[in-house]
Amino acid sequence: MLIPNLSLKFKTFGKYECRGSSNLYEFLSNKIAEDEELLVLASEARDGQPVPNLFFGAIHYLLLQGKEHVLKEFYPSIVEDPRNPQDSFQSFKDFCRLYSQEIKEIIQTRIVQTNEVRCCAYLYTVFAYIYQQTKKPLALIEIGTSAGLQLLWDQYSYSYGTGEIYGNPNANVHLSSEIKGGQVPVFPEKMPPVASRIGIDLHINDLNIGEDFLWLKSLIWPEHEERRTLFEKAAQCVRENPISLIEGDGVELLPGLIEGIPEEHSICVFHTHVANQMPPKVKENLLAKIKASGRMRDIFHIYNNIQDRNLHLDYYLHAAEYKKLVGQTEGHGKWFTWELN
Repeated sequence: MLIPNLSLKFKTFGKYECRGSSNLYEFLSNKIAEDEELLVLASEARDGQPVPNLFFGAIHYLLLQGKEHVLKEFYPSIVEDPRNPQDSFQSFKDFCRLYSQEIKEIIQTRIVQTNEVRCCAYLYTVFAYIYQQTKKPLALIEIGTSAGLQLLWDQYSYSYGTGEIYGNPNANVHLSSEIKGGQVPVFPEKMPPVASRIGIDLHINDLNIGEDFLWLKSLIWPEHEERRTLFEKAAQCVRENPISLIEGDGVELLPGLIEGIPEEHSICVFHTHVANQMPPKVKENLLAKIKASGRMRDIFHIYNNIQDRNLHLDYYLHAAEYKKLVGQTEGHGKWFTWELN
C-alpha cells in the first residue's frame, strides 16, 4: 500500500520544482510516487524535512563518493554524456536496494541545507534598501545558515542583464539574475557596510570538512553545473573569510544575539527557504520575538516561506511597524520581481 502523503509530495516535487529544471528528478519523482518500496525507504527521513530533496541528495551523495553502479551514467554531475533519464528507474531502484542501509543512515542524520548562493542576487538589493533607510552599518543574523555562504553577500559582484556590474568589484564570485516586471531597485554606488555577521543552524556545515562539503554539493541537482561552480567559488570565499557560525536553535538564540548588537548598527535577521522546515508554532514564535525586539530596537526581518513563497521585509523603525512585499523569487535566485518602495 502506498504512503499517500509522501506519494503526493514526490508528485508535487516533480511537477512544481523539477519541471524545466531537472529532467532526471522529474522523471524519478513520478516513478517513486508509485513505488511502495522506495516510499517506505524515503519515509525514514526525520520529521519536518523536505523528503524528496533529502532522498535525492542521499543518493547523489553516495554516487559522488564514488559508489560504482550503472546509475551514475544518468547523472550529468558525474559523466559527460549522460543517458536518457527515461531509462533510469530500474537502475535507480537497484541502487536504492543495494545501498538501502547507507541511504537510511544519511536521511536519518542529515538535513536539507542547500546553500543557494545566487539568492544573494536579490538579498543584496534588499540590504541596500535597508541601508538607504538607516545609514547605519548592518549587523547580519542568518537563521539556517548552513555553511554561511549568504552571509558573505557583500564579497560578491552582481549583474542584472543591463551590462552594469554592482557590488564588490574585486570579487571572485559573480552572480547574475534577471529582474522581471516593471520595477527595479535602487542600486547603491558603494557596497552597504557590514558591521558583523552571525550564522545559526541546527547543524553547521564546515566547508573544511570533506563530508560536509560533499553533502552540500550533493543537494545541488545533477543538471545544474553553474550552481555547482558558484557553490565551489563561494565555498572558497568562506574559507578565506571565516564567519562566526553557531550551532543551535536560531529562534531560541535570537533575543540574546540581538541584545549583543550595538545601537549604532542596523539589525538584519534573514533566512531563505528555511521556514518551510519550521512547524507553525516555531514560525509564530520567530515573528513574536522579532516584534518584541522591535518595540525596543530598530530591526529588519527578510524571509520567505512563512505566509507564502514570496520574499517579505518586515521591519520596526522608531517603534513603528512596516510589513512590505519585496517580490517573487525563483527558488535558485535566477530571477525575482521588485515591489519594494
